[in-house]
Amino acid sequence: MNVTAQVELTEIVPGELAGERFDRIAAELFDDFSRSRLQKWITNGHLKVDGEQLRPREKLPEGARLSLSIVLDEEGDWQPEPIPLSIVYEDESLIVVDKPADLVVHPAAGNRDGTLLNGLLYKYPDLIHLPRAGIVHRLDKDTSGLMVIARTLQAHSHLVDQLQARSVSREYLALVNGTPVAGTTIRTCYGRHPNQRLKMAVLPRGKDAVTHFRIERRFANHTLLKVNLETGRTHQIRVHLAHVKLPIVGDPLYGGRPRVPAGASSELREALQGFPRQALHAAKLELKHPVSEELCSWRAALPADMTELLGTLDEQP
Repeated sequence: MNVTAQVELTEIVPGELAGERFDRIAAELFDDFSRSRLQKWITNGHLKVDGEQLRPREKLPEGARLSLSIVLDEEGDWQPEPIPLSIVYEDESLIVVDKPADLVVHPAAGNRDGTLLNGLLYKYPDLIHLPRAGIVHRLDKDTSGLMVIARTLQAHSHLVDQLQARSVSREYLALVNGTPVAGTTIRTCYGRHPNQRLKMAVLPRGKDAVTHFRIERRFANHTLLKVNLETGRTHQIRVHLAHVKLPIVGDPLYGGRPRVPAGASSELREALQGFPRQALHAAKLELKHPVSEELCSWRAALPADMTELLGTLDEQP
């Protein structure tokens, strides 16, 4: 695949930034790009002052002309594949997809193809120039629902900033074993499990993790929860709900064996024991558009497998 992307931009140093360092001025005037990327472009001579390559610490006068000219390199050696994608929204800056369950987001060792990233590159070849092909956050393989993908470096920077500032709203629907009295907020320290490296865990010390949930629907022995993430740690919802004794249905890593309530019908027993994944769906995504700064919101309906399982629960006495 041979796709090129050219960036040509010019800015003039205003009076209020006169006398500041080159790299600091660049960060102010080209704030669509990360500081680390700008630093690299200054060092490599892609970002110049009045046509000259200067050191990042040089102080610049008012009226100096900053010019950026670069052909973006390909960011990875991933291969495009014709994988069907459910596109909820797209424009020149971003893409919103409804990821199905059983689809890995990003290639990794032993899993180089058949991922969402491979499918995105097939449909949008220019994404090869962006870090991780524009993917700024992830869903677990067996979690379905909404993800946003950046289409430009500017959008990528803005979306990453929003995620780091925790201003992106992500709402999930989770079917759990158990019947909580009311919703609550779970706040813990969080990190890699000390003994099982494939798992995450609530720890005495670690990164902060905050999950909010409220009750959406009640069943005899199960509850459909509406869950909002304040932080976005790996496996956070799964770990936190298991921590408060509300493991997600179908989650073998944190929920153990399938739980079948006493007196369950054969239909419900079969549905619970045969459910192939954690019953977790990213149902709503809300963020500021990276260009217009308009607040945008998207929803994705529950997939068929969760809808059918809820229907079976509804039929129980």
